[in-house]
Amino acid sequence: MKTLITGIGGFVGPYLQRTLESVGHEVFGLERTKKNETKNIFCGDILDPVFVQNTVKQVNPDYIIHLAGFSAVKKSFDESDLCHQINVEGTRNLLDNCLKLKQPPKVLIITSAEVYGVPEFFPITENHPLKPINPYGKSRLNQEKLTENYQNYLNIVITRSFNHTGPGQTPTFVVPNFVKQIVEIEKGYEEPIIYTGNLEAIRDFSDVRDIVKAYILALEKGINGKKYNICSGNGQKISSILNKLLELSKQNIQIKTDPKRLRPSDTPKLIGSHEKFTKRSGWKPQISFEQTLVDMLDWWRFNL
Repeated sequence: MKTLITGIGGFVGPYLQRTLESVGHEVFGLERTKKNETKNIFCGDILDPVFVQNTVKQVNPDYIIHLAGFSAVKKSFDESDLCHQINVEGTRNLLDNCLKLKQPPKVLIITSAEVYGVPEFFPITENHPLKPINPYGKSRLNQEKLTENYQNYLNIVITRSFNHTGPGQTPTFVVPNFVKQIVEIEKGYEEPIIYTGNLEAIRDFSDVRDIVKAYILALEKGINGKKYNICSGNGQKISSILNKLLELSKQNIQIKTDPKRLRPSDTPKLIGSHEKFTKRSGWKPQISFEQTLVDMLDWWRFNL
């Protein structure tokens, strides 16, 4: 079984590769940076039609998991055109080239809970109205709409991922940013002040190791054209996450708000339901959020 992962060099990609290989998949990757190039990793731009065509044709995969994307909500306000190009036109480029294969692969498209916008009810189900409030969410909704043009010709499953984190995530995201700042203070690199953005937001966090298991089950058991929430079903207030991390660290740290870390618009609360996906696949989250935080602290202590 051959599986191609776009964006294999990102946060989720390596976890996904290891998990797929452990169950017998031959894994290939599409990655933008040359530093990761090997015989199974093809380096180039998802927006380059020649590169994507050559890669898809050479690999001729049974499955594709499309992780490559612009995923930073805050940055999407400043780079909305690039966000759209990568998430929408990059997906079009990939799907167009899947159509050229004699036996097209089954494709898993990873979008985001940001397509829902400000929630009208909780927990958020897949039937919730789609009213994104930021350029990133709008690009993900347009990405989903794009796939409708291909569903008579390709087997495409869509997952709407809520927040996920874990060891190795870059500090551009809130939880690893807190963890990195705390470890820098522990090691004496920084003064005992942690800088934050909006601490009142509530988010539904999952561990990346649970998320990749969900993606594989979505690929195997998901139905063409269906959309599935991937989430924990539990809300975590950002201030509560920070307090848990400070308790685990046992450092005396002052908290200061940094206006540069605030988003122009921010959904106050996101809590999802994974009931539809669980009924289809049997998946449930296994790793507690407290364990995730412990593992992240240990990862940064070792790697910083």
